[in-house]
Amino acid sequence: MKPIFTRGPSFTLRLSIVVACCVALLIADSQFKLFASARVYLNSIVSPIQYVADAPQKMFSSLSENLMTRQALLERNQQLEKENLHLKADRLLLGQLQSENKQLRELLNSKRQFKYKRMITEVMSLRSDPFTHQLLIDKGASDGVYLGQPVINEQGVVGQVSQVGSTTSRVILIVDASHGIPVRVQRNDAVAIVHGSGAWDKLNVPFVQSNADIREGDLLVTSGLGGRFPAGYPVAKISRFEYQEGELYATVTATPVADLDRSRYLLLLWNDDPLAGADLTLDSPEVLDAPVQ
Repeated sequence: MKPIFTRGPSFTLRLSIVVACCVALLIADSQFKLFASARVYLNSIVSPIQYVADAPQKMFSSLSENLMTRQALLERNQQLEKENLHLKADRLLLGQLQSENKQLRELLNSKRQFKYKRMITEVMSLRSDPFTHQLLIDKGASDGVYLGQPVINEQGVVGQVSQVGSTTSRVILIVDASHGIPVRVQRNDAVAIVHGSGAWDKLNVPFVQSNADIREGDLLVTSGLGGRFPAGYPVAKISRFEYQEGELYATVTATPVADLDRSRYLLLLWNDDPLAGADLTLDSPEVLDAPVQ
């Protein structure tokens, strides 16, 4: 009986023939370029398939690179913001130094210091209502923050620390109705006390005599009296000076130079003055309501 399936050449023989053919084709192609044109056509056919197959990998790779680049840019931007805040804080004292140079003060022989320890802090939340204006910051007693510590931003004075926790603190703003700060007019050194009014864009300057040399647009800077705030930091600009005949004092208001409700980063200052711990709130006996001469 004839078998249905006939036995062909052995597997070893067939494998040897295939290998020999492959070697012959490789040698022929390398020596005579027999399949160069065919390779071009095959590459053209396979190229779209390769592109589609490689697309997911390229997409994920590009997405990962963009995410890493964005994160690096965010970190770099935050670092630059902090450095910029330090530089702007240094610039705040330039007007003070120029004014003192004009008045021929002997700065070289003075023991007065214009460098203070400082630390950047971030605003966590803002509390504002008709009775209080406060910020919550992310530094506390564990960072060395103390009650009454001066707080500034790149524009000027923001306020002072009113409550200290272990890792957070509250800052009372200069516009708070319970806050007061000794200042002087940068133009002529006239001294005054600036009180918060409870409004974001208004500070009161009470007990200013009608003949006081104060004009609208005058810059008020910290006087250093009382030892709480270092001298020379901008606080406000005079926005109104009115005097009605028969009144004992003029009506004087000022506008804060700092954007109190838009600051993300602030600077905490360490004042080495021995009087830095004095209480300068409105109820403090150190805030003397003396008329401005």
